[in-house]
Amino acid sequence: MQGARPVGDLTPELLRSPVWHDRQVQAAGIPLFDVPLVSVGGGLGSFTLVDVLRVQGADAGSIRVLSSRDAPWQSWEYLTRVSQLPAGERIRSDAGARPDNIWGFPSYALTEARQDKSMKLLWQVLTEPILTDFFSPRAATVFETVRREADRISYWQMLSKGQVRMVRRRMGGGYFTVLTPPPGTSATKRVVLRSQYVHLAVGYPGLKFLPDLQQFRETHNDYHRVVNAYEPHEHVYETLKSRPGVVVVRGAGIVASRVLQRLMDDRERFGLQTQIVHMFRTFVTGSHGPGMWMRRKGGDGWAYQAFTLPKSAFGGQLKAQFRRAEPERRAALSKAVGGTTTPRLRRWQEQMRRGRAGGWYHPFQAVVDRVEPTPDGRLVSLTRSDDGRLGRYTSDFIIDCTGLEADMPEHRVLADLLQYGGARRNGAGRLAVGEHFEVLGAESEGGVLYASGAAAAGNHFPAVDSFLGMQTAALDIAADLARRGFCARLGPVRSTRQWIRWMRGRPV
Repeated sequence: MQGARPVGDLTPELLRSPVWHDRQVQAAGIPLFDVPLVSVGGGLGSFTLVDVLRVQGADAGSIRVLSSRDAPWQSWEYLTRVSQLPAGERIRSDAGARPDNIWGFPSYALTEARQDKSMKLLWQVLTEPILTDFFSPRAATVFETVRREADRISYWQMLSKGQVRMVRRRMGGGYFTVLTPPPGTSATKRVVLRSQYVHLAVGYPGLKFLPDLQQFRETHNDYHRVVNAYEPHEHVYETLKSRPGVVVVRGAGIVASRVLQRLMDDRERFGLQTQIVHMFRTFVTGSHGPGMWMRRKGGDGWAYQAFTLPKSAFGGQLKAQFRRAEPERRAALSKAVGGTTTPRLRRWQEQMRRGRAGGWYHPFQAVVDRVEPTPDGRLVSLTRSDDGRLGRYTSDFIIDCTGLEADMPEHRVLADLLQYGGARRNGAGRLAVGEHFEVLGAESEGGVLYASGAAAAGNHFPAVDSFLGMQTAALDIAADLARRGFCARLGPVRSTRQWIRWMRGRPV
């Protein structure tokens, strides 16, 4: 009959019920599979938790990773590549922050020094940041080491491909996770995994454009001249190689600095005449911060910081302050130590100095009111500065480098969790979680829903969206699961044995 619901699909009753009974799923004809723990996402957040759990003795058959990705580094590799950080370039991460190695030793610096047969990287680590820039690993090194560890822990055996539709609480405890398998791989449209524990590591909900740029794209259906740095935009650089042009860059973080370096590298390498107009919403002129003990360097529009957050946020005094703080104090701390920053690298600084002196790099503070097309097929940005001056800047392209900060309701699983799963927002608008990264309000009679990564930002641990932050969350979650009997505790004897196995490349 036309319009009939396909067998094995969600029913209206299931869609409107916050808690499901086993017989409701069975009545819908949806295949039901049991597994103790499900991790939703399949990126580096899922991989890091699975790695820790396998080191702590969890069997591969007790874990299922649900993902639309083929590999845990796939999305991150895509984002780094399109934002002008190809595999051979260095990322913004510490030498000891290794998703594949919970001990952090040997560090990435030692690994690359051995590969390159050079002591230069070890000297850099020993003298950073006084004599040299902070060491950061190559993106390719991360991909290679994560691939090796995925093989070692039997990650591929735990991976199930598909799109997760929702997570609902189960009557009697635990959760149902609804998966839409790839076409042709299942007799039904959906399958359901029934588990005691669920882990969410879904990353950012998606791209978020600046309002004036979003309006321009939608109004004029122009996705060629106005682009986001996190979407493919190689055509911008290729066009500039064929003729002189003007590019407006908007943003002041690590991605903006990478885009600028690509434009400047191309200009020098190919003898181009590209003009770069760089608009800062906030123009930093020097060191800044709430007090003498909490300041960061700045200048020429930029706020400089080697990593996303100060090192003490990962395992020092600042981390302890966040853990003890009340929500209001935590929000104030987040505002003080967070914000948009980028590393201060010597080569890039010299490029900007030459650009300013040569009159082809133009940085300034401005707020853009709107962007309009010109009759000759170009773009005009209408701006105003803090002192009220109005500006008009014509360009061939605009590159938005302002980030991935889409809201939670734009992610299907998170939106459903807020509406039906009992979850609530914290002061930062993300999921409120407890000290073991359990999602508050989403408990299910002994079952626990955990969250890590970007979705858990703004809670007791500030550096969640980083390699080291993902490992910290994974260790805390695994400790809670060990207390509940899911896996063994990571004591000194087990840790030493497992590190030796890791060094020798032996399977867990």
